[in-house]
Parts: sequence; structure tokens; C-alpha cells
Amino acid sequence: LLGQCLELSVSAALKQGQITPIELCQKCLSLIKKTKFLNAYITVTEEVALKQAEESEKRYKNGQSLGDLDGIPVAVKDNFSTSGIETTCASNMLKGYVPPYNATVVQKLLDQGALLMGKTNLDEFAMGSGSTDGVFGPVKNPWSYSKQFREKRKQKPRGEKEDSNWLITGGSSGGSAAAVSAFTCFAALGSDTGGSTRNPAAHCGLVGVKPSYGLVSRHGLIPLVNSMDVPGILTRYVDDAAIVLGILAGHDPKDSTTVQDPVKPFVLPNLTDVSKLCIGIPKEYLVPELSSEVRSLWSKAADLFESEGAKVIDVSLPHTSYSIVCYHVLCTSEVASNMARFDGLEYGHRCDIDVSTEAMYAATRREGFNDVVRGRILSGNFFLLKENYENYFIKAQKVRRLIANDFVNVFNSGVDVLLTPTTLSEAVPYLEFIKEDNRTRSAQDDIFTQAVNMAGLPAVSIPVALSKHGLPIGLQFIGRAFCDQQLLTIAKWFEKQVQFPVIQLQELLNDCSSILENEKLASVSLKQ
Repeated sequence: LLGQCLELSVSAALKQGQITPIELCQKCLSLIKKTKFLNAYITVTEEVALKQAEESEKRYKNGQSLGDLDGIPVAVKDNFSTSGIETTCASNMLKGYVPPYNATVVQKLLDQGALLMGKTNLDEFAMGSGSTDGVFGPVKNPWSYSKQFREKRKQKPRGEKEDSNWLITGGSSGGSAAAVSAFTCFAALGSDTGGSTRNPAAHCGLVGVKPSYGLVSRHGLIPLVNSMDVPGILTRYVDDAAIVLGILAGHDPKDSTTVQDPVKPFVLPNLTDVSKLCIGIPKEYLVPELSSEVRSLWSKAADLFESEGAKVIDVSLPHTSYSIVCYHVLCTSEVASNMARFDGLEYGHRCDIDVSTEAMYAATRREGFNDVVRGRILSGNFFLLKENYENYFIKAQKVRRLIANDFVNVFNSGVDVLLTPTTLSEAVPYLEFIKEDNRTRSAQDDIFTQAVNMAGLPAVSIPVALSKHGLPIGLQFIGRAFCDQQLLTIAKWFEKQVQFPVIQLQELLNDCSSILENEKLASVSLKQ
């Protein structure tokens, strides 16, 4: 099983009867209970998962398995609608809201026999880059409790002070990242509007895929910015992400922005020769705020491609410096428009004030939304005012086009993929993270990721190495629109070269550690 990925090897173990879906489901449920303090899940769907595991087991017994995902535990960010399961967006506005339908991506996973372990935590309405601002509290990064990090800190485990030093997961899909990182599931759905899947992937040592805009249906993903949102995928290995993407991709009549052409399954070839590739390094991404460790790993990665015969060139994306401001205007404008639906009338929270409809609207929204969401709505409505519309919204749309064209020009010049950092640094402690407000943080943290959303391109964050503190650092590959398969093929080659270490949580999971050490569940691509 060496050199195979987790999901594939577990999939093989299920097919060969080395483990049953029910056993697998119970192991993951027990890990969810053990890691409850990470706050990765908002809702754990234990009964649903066990029922799905029973059905899966029957299929395996009858030799009718549905495919690679049959019987595989997955988790879903709590901004995807799940039929009969509360969907909150980590907001008071939607506490108690139970959708009557499944998001298309959720339905596609269930149709393949995946087991839904639960709904994962996030920043309220996915606005944030730390997974610290949801109404259910912040998510803790499993690496805070890893052997790698603790050994570097040389502190006594479980000390009193110890617990206040935990690290953030990044966001906004931090719950999904923590869930995969702590072995409670094998793949999780996140969403990515400005980096919300790639950022936590980098901080949690995972593969985070943001597909091309229009490749995967947004139906049932509660919208933040319709023109930039895409469902994202978090897994431990590139092959796993490719399997999931292959299942999710394709046209959906319920989402008119999805591509019309039929999508072929994503089988990733093993790339042996990278000498025909051209890798672009955007010079505008070398910003002063970039930590020296990330910078050094970025340049080592470029050297690695070069040493294997690839052409590595510096490229320019000249409008990069405008992208944060441009993103802010477009993002808040669309947020303001999208959030108008939460008025206390049809679904979600409703206040008790009955003086007038207007008073009810105002109080409902004041009680339902946190400061971050209300702030973005205010900004957006300002940009959309009649007297500001031309100067802000329209101008930002023109700049967005220029930013998208920068990428087109680079790819037309013969570059296959761009190699960039994903985040400025490794994960930071929560107490340090909350010193700055959400808007400042998001603007800084999205710097390498959000232009990709504005251009609609595919991108993936790949874990590269551990920092001197024993924490994961990821790098990002950006591909041409709808060349997701080529992008993941290159990412898979890179993943194989860097041999990123597996998180060691034995201390934390004590009696469960046997599961992780058990070859068939954690058969990892480490050289033994």
C-alpha cells in the first residue's frame, strides 16, 4: 500500500473486506468525540452516517460498490444545504434552519455512497480567514497538539498555560480542514471565495483545491459572492482530491454558471518528465510581508522544477497591487445584495419586535448578523449607492477584467502553471490573530489567493514542509481556466517529490493512535 493515498488505500481495504464501512464509520465517530475540543464540527450526524454505513456495507457484501467513495467518511462545511440537517453558516441568523434539499455537491457525494459525518465550523457566512468569527466559537488547529509542534516548543504537554497557545486553522473553511487533519474524515467540502479553502489547507498541512469557476455546481452553497464562490475540496493527498473533483464536476441545470460540456473523469497520470513544463513565478507576489521561511521554500520549489529540467521563468501580473481593493469593492457589493434575503420573513431568525415591518427587519438583522457581516453589508451598500456606483462598483469590475487579463497574457505566453505562496506565514496563535480586526486580517491573508477567484482560475495549495516550529507551510499552483486536470497532475508530481510528513497526534488520541498507525488506514507516501 506504500505510496498510495489514504482514501484510495482505504477504498481498496473496503473492497477487499479488510475493514467494513461500519467499522470505519465508528472509528471516525470515536475520533470526532476525542477531538471535540478542536471545535471542527457544528453538527455531528452520527445516526445519518451509521445508517449510510449500513447501506454501504450491504452493497459491498453484494459486490455492488458504487465506486471509490462508497463507505468513505466525508464532512461538509456548514454553508452547504443538507436536507433535514441544520445548516447555520455559523450565524445566529440561520440557527435552527433546516433546508428541505441537498446542495448539488452534497447530493453527488451521497449518490457515490460517501458517509456524511457532519457539518463543519466556519467564519460567520464564510467571511474571514481564521475560522474564529463564527457564532460557535473558533476552530483549533490540530497541529497545535502534534508531536512535531510540541517537540519544537519544548514545553511540558498539557500544562495550564499550554492551552491558550493553540493555533488558528485559517479560514473560512477551518472546520473542514481540522476535520480532515485530525483523521475524522478522509475528505471535506469547503467553499472558496477569496482563498477560504486554500488558506486553511496550507495551515493544516492539507491539499486544498479551488476548481475553475463553473466546473462545479454552486447550487445549495449559501452565496457570499456569486461571481467568485466555488465549492472547494480538502484532502490529505492530491489523488483523493482528484477523485472527489471528478465526482463533483459537471453541468448542473440548477446552476446556470456551470459549464455545458460533459466533463471526463479526472484520472491523474503519473508524471515522470517535467522537462516540457514552463513554471511561472509572479514577481509581484514577492511582498515584504512574506515570511522568510515561506520565501525560502518557494524558491526551493522553483529550484526543484528547474533541476528536473522544467523551464522556470519570472512573470509579471502588473495589476496585482490593485486586486485587494478591487476584491473588497466587488465582494462587499455582492455580499450586500446577497444578504438582503435574510429579512426574518421566510426563514432563519426573526426578532420579537412588531412595531412595524421596518423595525422588524432592522432588529432581525442586528440580532442575526455579527459585526463582520454587518460591516461588509454597510460597505457594499455604500459602493452601490447611485452616486458611487460608477466610481466604485463599475470601476472595480473594469479592474477585475484587467486582473483576469494579466493571467490570460501569462498563460498565452506559454506558461503552464504559476507557482506562488498560499499564505504569508505558518499558522499563528489565536491570541495573536485576534489582535487585528477581521477586515485587516482577511485583506492580508487573501493576498496570494483572491486574484484567482476574480479570474475564475483553478488553484491548489500543496503542503511542502514543516517550518522551524514544526508547522505546515503550503505553496499554491495556479492553472489555466478548466485545465484542472493538468494542474492536479503537476501538483501530484510535486507532492511526490516533497514527501510532506504526516501529522503525529498519538499523544492526543492515545488509545486511538493504533488506528493511525494501522497500515491500511494511514498508508502514507512516506519512504519507510
